[in-house]
Amino acid sequence: MKRFDKILIILITLHSVGVGIVLMFFPEWSAGFGGWGKLDYYFFIRQSGIFHLVLAMGYMLEYLKYNSVYLLVTAKTTAFVFLIITWIFYSEPWAVPFSAIADGLMGLVVYIVHGKSISAAPDFS
Repeated sequence: MKRFDKILIILITLHSVGVGIVLMFFPEWSAGFGGWGKLDYYFFIRQSGIFHLVLAMGYMLEYLKYNSVYLLVTAKTTAFVFLIITWIFYSEPWAVPFSAIADGLMGLVVYIVHGKSISAAPDFS
């Protein structure tokens, strides 16, 4: 199970890197593909891109140094909750519920695969 754990973290990290690069360097395409169409302002899409890259680095650094997935599970759970609430209360395109489900599943699978060690307090000493 430990090997699958590492592969899972790498795949999720690569996913976040890919999403980050697309959002940063292709914001107009990203908005159109996600269902928002042409926008007048792309700063926040680019900011989301760098945010994804920072989180991806955090996922790997935490996992490699501490064998921990707190950041990943917290980020995916928070994203899931935010995206679901946004989708329920606002009229958002298909990308919002799709992303919510994807983030929720990623977080849940990591939580299950990483096992009981996520329940213990991390030792960051």
